[in-house]
Amino acid sequence: MKGQILNERSPGDVVSDMMAERGWTQSDLAYVLGVTTATINQIVKSKRPITPEMAKLLAVAFGTPAENFAEMQARWNVKGAPDPSPEVVTRAKTQSRYPLREMIKRGWIGDEKDGFDLHGELCHFFGVNSLDSVPLMAHAARKTYYDEVPGSQLAWLFRVKQIAKQMPTPAYSVTKLRAAIDQMSLMREAPEEIRHVPRLLHEAGVRFVIVEGLPGGRIDGVCFWLDNQSPVIGLSTRYDRIDNFWFVLRHECAHVLHGHGKDAEIIDADLGTDNAVENEEERIANEEARDFCVSKEKMLSFYERKRPFFSDIDVRAFAKLNGIHPGLVVGQIHFLTKEYRNLRQHLVGVRKFITNSAIVDGWGDIAPVN
Repeated sequence: MKGQILNERSPGDVVSDMMAERGWTQSDLAYVLGVTTATINQIVKSKRPITPEMAKLLAVAFGTPAENFAEMQARWNVKGAPDPSPEVVTRAKTQSRYPLREMIKRGWIGDEKDGFDLHGELCHFFGVNSLDSVPLMAHAARKTYYDEVPGSQLAWLFRVKQIAKQMPTPAYSVTKLRAAIDQMSLMREAPEEIRHVPRLLHEAGVRFVIVEGLPGGRIDGVCFWLDNQSPVIGLSTRYDRIDNFWFVLRHECAHVLHGHGKDAEIIDADLGTDNAVENEEERIANEEARDFCVSKEKMLSFYERKRPFFSDIDVRAFAKLNGIHPGLVVGQIHFLTKEYRNLRQHLVGVRKFITNSAIVDGWGDIAPVN
């Protein structure tokens, strides 16, 4: 075959040209190949595809690699195949960036039934008019804050936003939030007292949402503002432990108190680990959160006196003296020692105490949003 095969030409056209170059008729080629003239006629008119067997026969007849004929036929087949439906294109584009199936399973995106409009569902979920405006799916040259955020975290963030926007909440008050935090400090000893947290935050004008994290998201919490007077705190409670709950909650409260997250959402992942984001805002939030769980000065004194052996009796006594649950002490010991196996019996779960009083999405429940 001379040069490259033009994609717009059919295999039959190319075979016809090759016969013409040799001065062959269809009967001549049929004779050479040992097939009927009708077979050649159907190939020339593109009514019969060039099979692998026929490709080898043509290769012998025209002195051209059989792969050329096979590839030419494959390209022609692809060109003639119908284009995928818009739904397939949308699913492929979305699934490569977001955990689409999990979002549908969780009820964030509508059920795939007759009349299901995936494009419309996604635009509604992300609050945009076009998929090209959805974070991570746009083709604009200008990079955005969202470009650095994994899709599983972004989808979680937008679910929190979707819920928070529909929560009627009083005007935000810094004074009331500080008072709420003081009240929360009195709840650190008894896990069941955590049930009062949503009410306290609501009265302070803070929208509080709990959304189960998506697989692989590693997200702990988020702080952002719907406007200058509407702060939002979202938690995943991915670690159902008393120490993690209070640390993450107080961390996000610190962001709100200091006005963090007004320009861009603060997404906190892997809090308390070496993988967490490090900047001045995070340093402030981490210090306030740790000091809330256990007084920094008292904790370091206890740590220096008792290390490297921390007995159950000592931990209980120190917790009782400070009016906190032993799990908060153990959480700080684990953080300081980087050893996580000891005294884990005190890291009790608390999700069950808060899910009855907070707006919750996940673990089989779907938040009531339009």
